[in-house]
Amino acid sequence: MKAVVQDRYGPPEVLELREVERPVPGPGEVLVRVRAAGLDPGVGHLTTGLPYLVRLGVGLRAPRVRTRGMDVCGQVTAVGPAVTDVRVGDEVFGTCAGSFAEYAVVRQDRCAPKPANLTFEQAAVVPVSAVTALRALRDAGRVRPGQHVLVIGAAGGVGSFATQLAKAFGAEVTGVCGPAKAELVRSLGADHVSDYTREDFADGPRRYDLIVDTAGNRPLSRLRRALTPRGTLVIVGGEHDGRWLGGTDRALRALLLSPFVRQRLRGLLAVPGRADLGVLAGLIEAGRVTPLLDRSFRLDEVPRAVRYLAGGHARGKVAITLTDPAAADPAAADPAETDAAQGPAA
Repeated sequence: MKAVVQDRYGPPEVLELREVERPVPGPGEVLVRVRAAGLDPGVGHLTTGLPYLVRLGVGLRAPRVRTRGMDVCGQVTAVGPAVTDVRVGDEVFGTCAGSFAEYAVVRQDRCAPKPANLTFEQAAVVPVSAVTALRALRDAGRVRPGQHVLVIGAAGGVGSFATQLAKAFGAEVTGVCGPAKAELVRSLGADHVSDYTREDFADGPRRYDLIVDTAGNRPLSRLRRALTPRGTLVIVGGEHDGRWLGGTDRALRALLLSPFVRQRLRGLLAVPGRADLGVLAGLIEAGRVTPLLDRSFRLDEVPRAVRYLAGGHARGKVAITLTDPAAADPAAADPAETDAAQGPAA
């Protein structure tokens, strides 16, 4: 099968499309014919091996798992021993190690039935980002109806889901974004939009019960200033050029500070599971949450897709598609090929 693999850390060009052996599902695993995969910033970190903290879990000198990609959506073609919840032919979405490939092995407890009202590309971008947003609000943030919630990076991957989920949970939502994305954030359900190029939300009169920080690198002091006296801060993102810790140092400092202040300061690392995916599927099928898909790239365009996402201009999520657009949509086929296949006109 074809797969995107890397032998060393480096720029996106170390990701190469090659022929590799098709994986075989083990106990509790299923083999999925990948129709689409989601791309998130974590792929970029695994590609470069930066910050160096990343390498502690994935390989010091080179990545132990050579095939990239986590978010996956496709059709089950085989099941391993002890699989009870998934059958051959099921359309599923979830996470795995190596979704940038024609086939991927997925644990049955890391996948769930694909929402019926989504395309493969839409469903593929849900698992990592949407589960992160869900746990940030529901578990770490303990969001309640009527609370004031601030989402920093509201037009991004996690932020676009957090904005919609906060509204679904009954909160009053303020989204922070740039001016070009203000209307988009409003369309996601935000009650208020804060343009970070023109104003600092910490200087305004409003104080928030919950802040979900998915972008930037604002100091803890400014984030705490925008909280109510007993508000909660959940840090799920943030980038800077530190080669050792990257953006993780703020979350570490927040955890160390939290016991000594009245506000709750939390970091978050979410691993998508079947139960959370089921909750999200229900919200999606009810029309309360919709994946914001910026664009799709082919499997052979993964390096370009990684660079595009790293540029910070994506509106929502980016997908890698393994479906031929012409095969999925006859109108997209070459007219000459279509005419030749149909034969002479009557």
